[in-house]
Amino acid sequence: MAFGLLALIASAIFAGAAFYVNFAEQPARLTLDDRALLTEWKPAYKRGATMQAPLALIGFVLGMLAWWQIAHIGFLIGAILMIAPWPWTLIVIKPTNDALLATDPEKASPQSRALIVKWGTVHAVRTALGGLATAAFFWACLSL
Repeated sequence: MAFGLLALIASAIFAGAAFYVNFAEQPARLTLDDRALLTEWKPAYKRGATMQAPLALIGFVLGMLAWWQIAHIGFLIGAILMIAPWPWTLIVIKPTNDALLATDPEKASPQSRALIVKWGTVHAVRTALGGLATAAFFWACLSL
């Protein structure tokens, strides 16, 4: 049961952080001019990635351990949902990240702004995956 509760905690932290980005940080940064927007996005993205990627992996491992121990399908579903942001990021978000990271803030433009708007939209999928993983783990923990 401990693995399941820890998986729930990891997923809730992941989902909360992702929600904060979409609900507070992204709308606030979009009020900046193009140069300041890109200048703010770059370190925020790097810091967020160093927090969220390990949380997704930890939540996945803990969810799989809970599923292996208890065999409740909610832990398996939650674990899969926790690791799903990795391929989503690599396949869908990475090209946008790479273009933004390669852009010099001095050359920021409406095009870089459009990429950051797009980034916020595709990041919302990570938020949803984290929320669904949290719900699956919560359901599994309540069922025990």
